[in-house]
Amino acid sequence: MDLHFDELLGKITDFLKTEAKTETVVGEPFELGQFKCVPVIKVGIGFGSGGGESIENKAKAMKGQGAGAGAGIGIEPIGFLVTKGEEISFIATGKIHGLAAAFEKVPDIIEKIIEKKAKDEMTA
Repeated sequence: MDLHFDELLGKITDFLKTEAKTETVVGEPFELGQFKCVPVIKVGIGFGSGGGESIENKAKAMKGQGAGAGAGIGIEPIGFLVTKGEEISFIATGKIHGLAAAFEKVPDIIEKIIEKKAKDEMTA
């Protein structure tokens, strides 16, 4: 049994070139007013293979071979790169959890503290 891993890998690579694109998953870049938006994806790929050959059994004079291969791909939209003039931002599409969510809220919290302090100073 001949396994042609080079051919298999070539076919998988060709598939990835055509399918693992933002255009295929979430669409083309677009403009929304003054904003230019470019979709961003995350691609994960896994490969596995194995094979074996049995030792000749002298009593039955048999040989055996076996092989297998598998692959998996995951493509997920994760956000958009957004530009306005010379400013570039990333807007995530998923929910943010844990410590990352806390850090995301820090600028808003600081702004509210500064506003409250300024308001307190004006009334004092």
